[in-house]
Amino acid sequence: MSIAAIIPVKTFSRAKTRLNLSSDKRIELCKIMLEEVVGTIYNSKIFDMILVVSKDENALKLTKRFGVQEIFDNDESGVNHAISLADNFLANNGCNTSIVFPQDIPFMQTEDIENLILFQKSPKSVLVVPSRRFDGTNALLRSPANLMGTHYDEDSYKIHLHVGKSLTYNSSLVLLRRIMFDIDNQEDLKLLLTQNEKSLVNLAEFRI
Repeated sequence: MSIAAIIPVKTFSRAKTRLNLSSDKRIELCKIMLEEVVGTIYNSKIFDMILVVSKDENALKLTKRFGVQEIFDNDESGVNHAISLADNFLANNGCNTSIVFPQDIPFMQTEDIENLILFQKSPKSVLVVPSRRFDGTNALLRSPANLMGTHYDEDSYKIHLHVGKSLTYNSSLVLLRRIMFDIDNQEDLKLLLTQNEKSLVNLAEFRI
């Protein structure tokens, strides 16, 4: 089985506006989180390809050392469009399975990815890890990789699960705490700063 990770990355200067941080701090936090996510995916040794889709040259430069496949998203018209670019690339480069990860789940560890894949019981599968508030999708496994399109920003985890179940009996909601923990607003940031899941560098400056 060949497997690819897809990480759509919004331009840092436009991301995470609900954190109520200065632009410089938001950009720095986005860099820390993205590097942590891509590094964890790389260190898992599970993926044949890691695709980073972004218009942000800084994001692409930051992740280059992990040997990622860079896909430039010139339009940056949304997460679903970014993932469709990655899907088109995978369709032309042969890949059985893909997992979409956001850029803002810095507590994810390699064993979380391994545990997610263990739930894949069939070559035709959809696995959905929701966000902590059950209002989004924090990991989406699709096998085959072109099995279905994505529906982010639309109460996505429910839609992904519903569409998945219409396509294959092996469609499941998977609860993996560290993957479910994303950083979207001030409450999330405060919680991040109290956790000891990982030693994330330079976080003291983000205290609210």
